[in-house]
Amino acid sequence: MKSYGQVIDSIEALPDEQQESLLDLIQKRLAERRRAALIKSVQEARKEFKSGKLRPASPADIMRKVLA
Repeated sequence: MKSYGQVIDSIEALPDEQQESLLDLIQKRLAERRRAALIKSVQEARKEFKSGKLRPASPADIMRKVLA
């Protein structure tokens, strides 16, 4: 496995166009992962809500708990 520095050196050896393409690819994959994580979180929250583990709360209630 390459070290972080080796990966950076390999990327810097690529032509600018390929570096830009790689950057675009990485950004899209990160966005996809974040989206997937958010979807999973929402699905879990809905499941907990349906099972009665959660109850509706106003933004003010949530902030009071966060700041407590």
